[in-house]
Amino acid sequence: MVTSQENTEDANNGSSGSRRILVLFIMGIFIIFLGVVVLIAAAMLSGSGSTSFGGFIFIGPIPIIVGEGPEAPWLMAMAVVLAVMGIVTFLIMRRQMGKPNVQG
Repeated sequence: MVTSQENTEDANNGSSGSRRILVLFIMGIFIIFLGVVVLIAAAMLSGSGSTSFGGFIFIGPIPIIVGEGPEAPWLMAMAVVLAVMGIVTFLIMRRQMGKPNVQG
């Protein structure tokens, strides 16, 4: 028999989980913004030097690798490694989420 107190606790746990996700999402956006600010400040203070970039874009199942500058091959390789790590992490987390929790 399920009491109203148990239903209230289940509802509170669900809202707590969504609140955690929202906090993590906001923290992630803040960290990205902070990283962009640091990169802009470093570029303004250094004054000279060459710029390079590399990136990896997924459009559906089709990967597109882009890069420009003298260090582009290394940056593109790093982008591919990070993308593969992200995909593997996603698949592992998806598999773990599908397993039922067994509590004794």
